[in-house]
Formats: sequence, C-alpha cells, structure tokens
Amino acid sequence: MDVNRDKPDLWKRDIRESVDCFNKWFMEFAPQVFKEERVKTAKFVKEGMIEANDFRNITPDLLRRKPAIVKMLRMATCPPIARDRLIGLAEASKNLVGKMEDANRLPPKMPSDEVEAQLSRICGIIRKLLDTDLFEWLASEGDAPDEMRTRAATVVADRLCGSLSDPIIRNAQEQRQLARIADYLTAKGYEQRAPSPKAELSAMDPGTYSFRTNILVGPEDKPVKLPIDAIIQPHNNGGKLPVLVEAKSAGDFTNVNKRRKEEAKKMSQLRAKYGNDVVFVLFLCGYFDTGYLGYEAAEGIDWVWEHRIEDLDKFGI
Repeated sequence: MDVNRDKPDLWKRDIRESVDCFNKWFMEFAPQVFKEERVKTAKFVKEGMIEANDFRNITPDLLRRKPAIVKMLRMATCPPIARDRLIGLAEASKNLVGKMEDANRLPPKMPSDEVEAQLSRICGIIRKLLDTDLFEWLASEGDAPDEMRTRAATVVADRLCGSLSDPIIRNAQEQRQLARIADYLTAKGYEQRAPSPKAELSAMDPGTYSFRTNILVGPEDKPVKLPIDAIIQPHNNGGKLPVLVEAKSAGDFTNVNKRRKEEAKKMSQLRAKYGNDVVFVLFLCGYFDTGYLGYEAAEGIDWVWEHRIEDLDKFGI
C-alpha cells in the first residue's frame, strides 16, 4: 500500500512543513552541537600539537604513530588545504590519506617503502605551508606558551570544524531522527534488540527493532554488507520481512538531488535479494523538493515525514 508517494497533491504542503521542522531544530540545537564538537576538536588539536612538538617535529614517524593527525595538520597550513589538495600536492595515494584520516591507520597492504616515501612528501608539504603567523613561537627557540598554544588550537579547530560542518550537523540530525523513531516505537511496546547476524531477516522477533544494522545483499558467493538505519519487525508480521527505514535529513535543496540515486540503488539491491515485497521507507526531515520525491516515487520508494511520524502505522507498525 502506498502511503505518501502516490499523493503528489500533498507534497508541496509537506515540503513546507518539513523545511520548517528542520529549520526549527537547526536554530535551536545546531549551534550547541557545533560548539560541543569544536571543544572536542580543540582538545584533539592541542594533543596533536604537543605530539608534534608544537609543529617542530612533523615527520613520517609522527604520522605512523598518529595517522589521523594529518587532518589536523591540513588545517594548520596557510591556506588550509582540503584532503584532495594535499593528495595532489604530495602525489600521495587517496587510499593512504583516506585510511589515515577516517580509520586512524595506514593501508596494511601498501609496501613499506612506498608508505615511507608518501609520508615524507606529505610532511614536506605541511612543513612548507605551515601558518607561521598563527604559530608565532616557531620564530624562536623556546617552547610555545600554553596560552598561545590554546589560542592556536582553537583557531585550527574552528578551521577543521568549518570544513566538516555539514557532516557534523548531518550526523547530529540523524542521531536525533533515530531517537525520535525509538521514542515512537517504545511507546508502542517495541523493544530494541540487535538481530543475529546469521539469522534470516524474516526471523527477527516480532515487536523488536534495531538501528544501524548491516544486512547481506548480492550473490551468495560474494555478499555485500548493506547498512540500514532502522529495521522494524511489527508485532503481527507473521514471519514476513521487517520494515527497513532510511533516515534522511537535508539542510538545503541542492544536495538532495545529488544523493537521491543512493536510495534507488539500495532499493534495487534489496529487491534483487528479497523480492518485490521488501518494504523500504525513507524517514525525511528537511529540504526535499518535488524533484527528489518524484524520483524516489518512480523507483517505488515510499516515505514518512518526521513531522507526521504516525504514518509509520500505515506500514503495519
């Protein structure tokens, strides 16, 4: 049964209400989320500065010990440089820098001499572009005064948080959306429970749900892990597949149309594995225009607006 995708006459009204819902949250909570992230990032930066001997010791050995420090070092340059810019300037591997920043480790299969060469080039670029006006102590032989170090760490943290502001806000909004779903389900007597990784999806206990769970799709000999934000097995589902929910938020209309193919691909993978009866629902809050909604509807994907969360009931929940 279609819930919202077959009602285009309601879309514009729902879009307005969804935008209002996101904007209200953003104005009330996003500044605090960003401030809290900036405090944590400033602590990370200050610890990194001490590890690097106040930027006097930017060496391959430092990057081997603390790979994730490279994202802080990018923001310590003048001008601050993006990840891809550093990769280009240092002629470094995208895989190497990505693993360092995202996983805090070096690629295990990369030859050690190649790792050493690339780390050396990265260090050379950072040292050459260091913001010496910000790190005034580098002009002298003495240690950085703690007050000066703290001030510099705050500036670098601001730069780093600024470069990551959209992911920071998006992550906070997703956590809030999942909390909203949890509250709604708990009120209906549902219990959060992690499903067995080896159990069939349809074997999930009635009246339970899980968050951020990987399910297997693709061929049996080469299965692929597909992350699902929420899996909900209704109280009276009779051994059928649970409802799969993807939490989506957006702070502007531009990016959603770049991301809409992600959901379509996920739906295609789910259907190939579980058949056309699979129920895959988007949980939307924010700036989703008629172009986005029309695209998803054409792909057979339905949605529930956060401002009308009770529509989940229409999927048997």
